[in-house]
Amino acid sequence: MFPPPEREDYLAAELWEAGTAGIVEENGRLRAFFDAALDSAELLRRFAEFSPELRQEAPIDWAQVSRDSWPPLRIGPFFLVAPWRAEATPQGLLRLEVNPGMACGTGRHPATQLCLEAIGRHTRPGCSVLDIGAGSGILSSAAALLGAGRVVGCDIDPDAVAITREHVATLLFTGSAEAIRSAWADVVVANIDAATIERIAAEMERVRKPESTLILSGFPSSDIPEGFQVKETLRREDWVCLIC
Repeated sequence: MFPPPEREDYLAAELWEAGTAGIVEENGRLRAFFDAALDSAELLRRFAEFSPELRQEAPIDWAQVSRDSWPPLRIGPFFLVAPWRAEATPQGLLRLEVNPGMACGTGRHPATQLCLEAIGRHTRPGCSVLDIGAGSGILSSAAALLGAGRVVGCDIDPDAVAITREHVATLLFTGSAEAIRSAWADVVVANIDAATIERIAAEMERVRKPESTLILSGFPSSDIPEGFQVKETLRREDWVCLIC
């Protein structure tokens, strides 16, 4: 299957939900392996938008192959690992565990990595952090590891929230920033698309403290949201993160 980069995390989460035995990334595509007893026609229909191909494979432990395809990553102050990895955390880094089978946000997408770098630079011990569009909770978890005193994540997808609550310790609710009181957050992070960021700009400004940091990503360089006072721009591949 050939997912566009911005939908790769979403597709991986959906494949795990559909019962895949493992997922492998290769050459811009995802290979997902299923037991032959599953309804292949239904799977092809469910994932039709990603132009899937059906292949018969020789018997292999695809679960192990999938586990091996998620090596650790060093991103900013974090050592990003899947829960089954046994590598020791390098000195000076914080171990951030994320299950690739969780909701959107595995840490492999450039926009998520940019947000992790920005959070590492701007989150201070004891501060209040709001994660809008929390997905898998990876950014909320990162802020908590850095010593944030209060971390709240919100997402409008109830399924993502239900999945994430099983794996993260930070507060997460189904809904939007409208539920957060005014002038609460020292750091607001939103890893979503540019159109949504522009639409909720007023809400983000309302929940921010006067001397706060706004971290925005989830969009390519060709679609940067307008209307923000940008202090710094981070880039990775064609993706952008704005520090405002």
